[in-house]
Amino acid sequence: MNIALWIAQGILAAMFAMAGVMKSTQPIDKLMKSGLNWVERVPVSTVRIIGLSELLGAIGLILPLALGIFPILTPVAAVGLALIMILAAVHHLKHKENKAIVFNAVLFALAVFVAYGRFNSL
Repeated sequence: MNIALWIAQGILAAMFAMAGVMKSTQPIDKLMKSGLNWVERVPVSTVRIIGLSELLGAIGLILPLALGIFPILTPVAAVGLALIMILAAVHHLKHKENKAIVFNAVLFALAVFVAYGRFNSL
């Protein structure tokens, strides 16, 4: 089970780190060209905060448990990322973006798996 959790954490961390760096550093028009059409509907500051939250969540999935420093932060980070995916799915549902909802659901399921598994192993 521990190996499966580490694999899920690695996948989630990679996905959220890439998305977080992209959203917190790239210009809005470049994000739109890469397929993130929702960025035109929200303020730039919101896009940056989402990106920073995703980046911090990715770090929180790996470092606390790997370093043994406040390992409780790993499942807390997973819960935070699951919450971000719920909010994203609600936004995409409102705008009838079904492909994005499926992607959010997959990431949500992985985050819940990590949160549940890590809370139970502490």
